[in-house]
Amino acid sequence: MESQSGEPLGALTQSMERMEARLEAAAALFERTAAMLEERENERSGEVRKIVAAVETGRETDLQRKLEAAEQQIAELRAQMETHGKSPRKTVPAATAQFLAKQGIALESVEAGTLDAALNGLSLEQRIAVKAQLLRAGALG
Repeated sequence: MESQSGEPLGALTQSMERMEARLEAAAALFERTAAMLEERENERSGEVRKIVAAVETGRETDLQRKLEAAEQQIAELRAQMETHGKSPRKTVPAATAQFLAKQGIALESVEAGTLDAALNGLSLEQRIAVKAQLLRAGALG
């Protein structure tokens, strides 16, 4: 018996079987390669996750320890202030004090309206800087 192309049917069957065997071998190789690549990817991502977790945990512990030390120091300083009965020191930079003195403003009696009038000739940034200094020094309430 012959096929439509004139080849014997047995030769065609053998050719198809060889092709099928080659395709099966290629598919098996492809599956092994895919499995190997997947395993490598899992190993790599697993290692990175472990490192990141270890770094974050260490950093968090360090920050927690520093926070506790800072809170303890603040509590000690507050206790010292209460024991001595002194209020925090209120100082203004010399340049700010001189500027306000030239405008006729005493630091003990700084009023918002008077301060705004005195600072009117300054730029917005300079006015903000002067007010920030006065706030830090406790001269403004």
